[in-house]
Amino acid sequence: MLKIQLTSNHDVVLTVSGRLEADNVGELAALLEAGRDERTVVLDLKDLTLADDNAICYLGACERDGAVLRNCPPYIRTLIAREQNLS
Repeated sequence: MLKIQLTSNHDVVLTVSGRLEADNVGELAALLEAGRDERTVVLDLKDLTLADDNAICYLGACERDGAVLRNCPPYIRTLIAREQNLS
């Protein structure tokens, strides 16, 4: 499930909850691209319960491209760092 909200400082905040897998990374990517203009894109991951390898790679790429990963679970952060060290 994906929830989109516009914050008072005009950042685009995408709240990701549940599972993020290869099947729904494309949907998230489309929403992220639509939100990218002069605004900061924030992915709020506080309700993310599971992410597959494709999602981990994608989240790392989002962060490298300037998106902010807010409330990132420690295990996700560890997997992103591991993936980036392998690249």
